[in-house]
Amino acid sequence: MSQSAKILQVARERSEEFDLPYSGAVTPEEAWTLMQSLPGVKLVDVRTQPEWQFVGVVPGSELIEWKRYPLMALNPDFLSRLKAAVDPENMVLFLCRSGVRSHEAAALAAQHGYTEAFNVLEGFEGDKDDLQQRGKLNGWKAAGLPWINM
Repeated sequence: MSQSAKILQVARERSEEFDLPYSGAVTPEEAWTLMQSLPGVKLVDVRTQPEWQFVGVVPGSELIEWKRYPLMALNPDFLSRLKAAVDPENMVLFLCRSGVRSHEAAALAAQHGYTEAFNVLEGFEGDKDDLQQRGKLNGWKAAGLPWINM
């Protein structure tokens, strides 16, 4: 069994274990491996524009806000922008700051025909440390995965 197949098996097991309404959940490292090894995988970053600008982004990711800053109201264009950027037949990995908004985005995508929708656990910045700061304990950046400033 290939590394990607193993990752997908574990991701689907997480989905069953936690009764997720989408295909599965992957760690940042697993997401990066899938992006590197499988054709057509799309990473959709659902954070806000200020987060992209001030915290950074994953190179090549699709940037579609789930909620709009500053009011954090749901983006009424989210689904239409997703459909324009990602074919429902492709695997899509959703990423946010900590894994909460991306969970919601993956659930909505699955409801609208995305059969390979996954949440990236821990998100871009991960959990808060003892000082209530993110980016050091876990998440995309803490894992040392590729990211850039906008």
